[in-house]
Amino acid sequence: MKASDLFVKCLENEGVERIFGVPGEENADLMISLINSPIDFVLCRHEQAAAFAADAYGRLTGKAGVCLATLGPGVTNLLTGLADANMDRAPVVAIVGQGSTTRQHKESHQIMDAIRMCEPITKWSVSVLAPENITEVIRKAFKLSETEKPGVCVIELPEDVAKKDIQDKPMKPIKVRRPAADHKSVAQAAELIYSSKSPIILAGNGAIRKRAAKQLTKLAHNIGAGVVNTFMGKGAIPMDDEHCLYTIGLGTGDYNNLAFDSADLIISCGYDLVEYAPKAWNRTNQSQKKIIHMDFWPAEVDRDYAPSVEIVGDLADGLWQLNQALESRKERPLPLFDIKSRKDLRATLTHDFLAEMNDQCFPMKPQKILYEVRNFLGPNDILLSDVGAHKMWISRYYQCFQPNTCLISNGFCSMGFAMPGSIGAKIALPDRKILSINGDAGFSMNAQDLETAVRKKLNIVAMVWVDGEYGLIKWKQQDQFSGKHSDLEFNNPDFEKLAEAYGMWGKALTAVDQLPTSLEEAFQQEGPAIIAVPVDYRENRKLTARLGNIEIPI
Repeated sequence: MKASDLFVKCLENEGVERIFGVPGEENADLMISLINSPIDFVLCRHEQAAAFAADAYGRLTGKAGVCLATLGPGVTNLLTGLADANMDRAPVVAIVGQGSTTRQHKESHQIMDAIRMCEPITKWSVSVLAPENITEVIRKAFKLSETEKPGVCVIELPEDVAKKDIQDKPMKPIKVRRPAADHKSVAQAAELIYSSKSPIILAGNGAIRKRAAKQLTKLAHNIGAGVVNTFMGKGAIPMDDEHCLYTIGLGTGDYNNLAFDSADLIISCGYDLVEYAPKAWNRTNQSQKKIIHMDFWPAEVDRDYAPSVEIVGDLADGLWQLNQALESRKERPLPLFDIKSRKDLRATLTHDFLAEMNDQCFPMKPQKILYEVRNFLGPNDILLSDVGAHKMWISRYYQCFQPNTCLISNGFCSMGFAMPGSIGAKIALPDRKILSINGDAGFSMNAQDLETAVRKKLNIVAMVWVDGEYGLIKWKQQDQFSGKHSDLEFNNPDFEKLAEAYGMWGKALTAVDQLPTSLEEAFQQEGPAIIAVPVDYRENRKLTARLGNIEIPI
């Protein structure tokens, strides 16, 4: 068979059901081979959007999302989305075209070293130099991409290699079980928990794996400890569980930050340092404060994050073993502590989240918008947050009942993620409501792929918070320079006319009471919808005054 045919058969063998991408001349053979394949090629309008769609698809399915681009500018357009997926631990395999191997050694049209460019932002990047390598390369790429912690692998297929003949067959994927945690480390961790007086659990991005979240919740109940999640750890414990102390990561003086100050033991579960720097939460009594690190990888070296014990291996297994160790000890009944000691903290935060629920101001306050959104979406529905001032508000005020129901770009923090990400999310989970919340700046970075959603008849809803500025940059500058900021204003399109131009439903709100009905109508459409919401970002600095410095990097 032709090498490109074998390549497609290997993708089918890996369980690939769809590819998001923008093809070019150099992957023409591969595209023709896909015609007779059950794999659905989702033609996108920009390579970055294709990468973001694959990112969200991979996060939600646990299987590598696949994206495709041609050589040169196709690859460079893909890079931001790949970097985002890799740093946010999303499994993605990217397929990129390349010119013939006979011209790669010299100056030639669109030829560049794409593999060296991709290497710093991927787990593995390789060029297929011979058709005999295809089966091994594809098997390795998917294996590495989906292995904890997940990330990005890039496969480059030169055009002349794709045309060659080959007699081969795909390699069978073999399920690899992750290593179990060390029993001595588990015993040491149990001893630390027993000897502590005020433990608290920090749940990060790794804790939202389904089995891990279940065991994490059980651990919280066995200890009687509160759980604080990072932005990307939302839903690791249900928001209505009394052990849930909501989200950390915005203001250094937020209530749950202060709970970390008084804790003598931090049990860190699936926490990535890219989410929230340890110096922002590990601020007091470091010599007396102990840390238990539980994750798929050993702890990163950081002067503010020096674990006393590291439980390295499958996180769900480590949590299960720790639960077993606590349950087998009989000297004290479980739970070890009374969670009601955290009742006032939880009540304070809960009351704070609901403080603006009846507010009638317009433009709308961020708190009010998110109250209405949370009230509208079901426990299984999915919110994707873009990057900007709105992300700060979502991170603190929007809580979740289940893992993976709020996707936030927070490791790489890339604007333009949410709307194309919602395309991948809807294709992955078509029965869920999928809502993206975007700033007007980030939304315009990938608005072209609204056409993709229209063409594919995907009922995704893009909510745009309209303020006509780079609001987060302004917020940070004002905080740092005594209220001063540089010129950050821009103009927006008429969002209703923009929707009409794409052949879709759109609504620009003019009153507070229009939001619930607009959400209802938007999700009744056959295709995508836009809801433009003017937002009052005067609330930003009021929040800073209440919570202290806003720590999250832009």
